[in-house]
Amino acid sequence: MLKTTAFIALTLIPGIASADQLNGANTAWILASTALVLFMTLPGLALFYGGLVRSKNVLSIMMQCFAIAGAASIIWLIFGYSLAFGEGNAWIGDFSRVMMAGVGRDTLAGDIPESLFMMFQMTFAIITPALVIGGFAERMKFSAMLIFSCIWLVLVYAPVTHWVWGGGWLAEMGLYDFAGGTVVHITAGVAAITTAMVIGPRKGFPTTAMPPHNLTMTVTGAGMLWVGWFGFNGGSALAANGDAAMAMLVTHISAAAGVLTWSFIEWVRFGKPSVLGAVTGMVAGLGTITPASGFVGPGGALIIGVLAGAICFTATQYIKRVLKIDDSLDVMPTHGVGGIIGTLFAGIFSGTSLGVFSGFGYADGIETMGGQFSVQLIGVLSTFAYTAVVTLIILKVVGAIVGLRVDEETEIQGLDTAEHEETAYNL
Repeated sequence: MLKTTAFIALTLIPGIASADQLNGANTAWILASTALVLFMTLPGLALFYGGLVRSKNVLSIMMQCFAIAGAASIIWLIFGYSLAFGEGNAWIGDFSRVMMAGVGRDTLAGDIPESLFMMFQMTFAIITPALVIGGFAERMKFSAMLIFSCIWLVLVYAPVTHWVWGGGWLAEMGLYDFAGGTVVHITAGVAAITTAMVIGPRKGFPTTAMPPHNLTMTVTGAGMLWVGWFGFNGGSALAANGDAAMAMLVTHISAAAGVLTWSFIEWVRFGKPSVLGAVTGMVAGLGTITPASGFVGPGGALIIGVLAGAICFTATQYIKRVLKIDDSLDVMPTHGVGGIIGTLFAGIFSGTSLGVFSGFGYADGIETMGGQFSVQLIGVLSTFAYTAVVTLIILKVVGAIVGLRVDEETEIQGLDTAEHEETAYNL
């Protein structure tokens, strides 16, 4: 019975536990998973987001993905990894691994090279701030985006990662977050909607139609995300074993259920299912199963995927049409709401007495569904509150230094030309 969470990583960090020799099978699988997760951002997310914006902003959104990949990688090397996974205290790591101090080719984290574990976690540190840009697409200055993303990675992503996967206080409580419901999806969703509210809507929102300029590009990126997610969730087992295999299976089931549920709702409500709805439902299903993927079985994953499609669809409509918040690429309703649902339902469907919907047991020291659910709820609320407050502070500071938003003329012209002096299509 699986009694640990994706922060099984705790047992792999030097100073917490170590293995005597390298496991070739596990190393090979995490090497492949690392490439898959990076593939999710470049080119997956870049294409997915790029197709969703208007043609005058497609290069800017892709540039932001590439710039974040570069900046996050360097920050992770210098001190981000150390802050997230250094022993430290309950709230933040230490500086014992600054510039990978003490790590050589033969240094192990558990039974894989520590350099590989660091690189695998780096790909998560890349995609999380890259997801956030969907909340302010088409209107934030490139300089502001880059400064914000770097500070956010250090002050939000690294501490929350330490809480959950680095031996911090949520890990000690027994929070179930196998691959990033709190660490990735809730932080990204909350940061995106906070930024959208601070920076304001795009000119013309919500009265002017702003359809995706290239759905073919978006669908291509969506397919890459679906495939890459097998490394995201399956790789979080940190071993080539049954846990990884089950994580891959439930990931696929939830994504499939999300596609069909979202499409069915559109079909009933609007008369026709849309391609955009199908790929959005896929992302909702994938994001929602992420925290639960190591703890639930296929039956639980099916229910989670259906809930993801239905609840995230409703959240998308509510945020845009009722609250009129221009979370441009629906980061909060898909990733944020999905992360919340998945984290909470990990506490339910991990139970072993639910028949065909049973999972693989609660965390060590937790005996009841209520106990596990309570821990999950604390994880959701604390991550939500911390991310919202710190993101708001960062935005105010960055805004005071360089300003957050481009001027109206630049927004009308498009960021591709105004910010980068390039155009995506020369026809």
